[in-house]
Amino acid sequence: MSKRGLIIVGIVGAVVVSWWLFAGRDKPVLVSMVKVDRGDVTASVTNTRAGTVDACRRAGISPTIGGQIAALHVTEGDTVAADQLMLELWNKDLAAQLVLARRDYAAASARSREACVIADVAAREASRLTKLHAQGLTSEETADKAEGEAAARAAACDAAKTAAGVNAARIDVATAALERSQLRAPFDGVVAEINGELGEFVTPSPVGIPTPPTVDLIDATCLYISAPIDEVDAPRVRAGMPALIALDAFGDRKFPGTVRRVAPYVLDQEKQARTVKIEAVIEAPDDNLLPGYSADVEVILDTAVDVLRLPTAVILDGNRVLALDDSGTIVSRDVEVGLSNWQFTEIRSGLRQDEQVISTVDRAGVEAGATAKVE
Repeated sequence: MSKRGLIIVGIVGAVVVSWWLFAGRDKPVLVSMVKVDRGDVTASVTNTRAGTVDACRRAGISPTIGGQIAALHVTEGDTVAADQLMLELWNKDLAAQLVLARRDYAAASARSREACVIADVAAREASRLTKLHAQGLTSEETADKAEGEAAARAAACDAAKTAAGVNAARIDVATAALERSQLRAPFDGVVAEINGELGEFVTPSPVGIPTPPTVDLIDATCLYISAPIDEVDAPRVRAGMPALIALDAFGDRKFPGTVRRVAPYVLDQEKQARTVKIEAVIEAPDDNLLPGYSADVEVILDTAVDVLRLPTAVILDGNRVLALDDSGTIVSRDVEVGLSNWQFTEIRSGLRQDEQVISTVDRAGVEAGATAKVE
């Protein structure tokens, strides 16, 4: 090929490349838009790991002595009242001792009454002989003897009363021993689990060796969530703050709640971020809400009512948004933001209501200066 031919080919190639670059540069990118609207924006913090629903009062209880289960008065799922008898160990010997103590007390009380009646008679006799001695109708020795007898009988009355009191105390001892073989509900609740059957033996847990409780009792009228939050968020959370509680078992439904406690220490567990445990009480628990469910707690820090807002995802670093000018060119606009959460961000200035901004900010080619076309 001649030198002139090579020059012509080079010129044509340069023209083609220039045209391709120009055409590619001017090809608009497709974008979607979103309007600035009005609504509420809530600032909140959430737990870092799933929390757990638990009852405000839950007790795993067992008899304080070992023995054979002789009677089960409840079954799993039963509702019980405080002090209701739930379980009894074999206790015929203890019951017999209580009967014996009561009869001993009855006998001692009768002896006490007898001794006091004799003492009363002796006191009246001594008074009568003292009067006769004053009239010279009986000897001094007889009067003195009667007074001594009255004093002795009065002492015997006091001793009999004390003995009756001792027997009354023995009734209390026998009653306490019998109650140790009985398991009663410490509060109103629902029997969640029973670890034992009729005829089986139960034993108290040795010191330092936990064993399953005989009865697991739950007060389901008060439920709370225990969940960890990041240590960075902890200083902003206070007891009494409102919260929203979500549970996987209830889908999108959220329960209102209140933060009742923020732990005064940071949990430092190996291979986990440092967290602070919080507890939130569910204000109106559902009848189907059960202890043990997993739950998430969203603590409401502040709420801006009826303000301009945008989806948080369209806010870029440096508090910027992307918009289109009249020529279809993407432009960057600075905005002042307020409260924010994962869904919405408050716009305090820089935009007006119903203005549109680009929502597909993560799409390739969407940047300030590019030409765009609305989908």
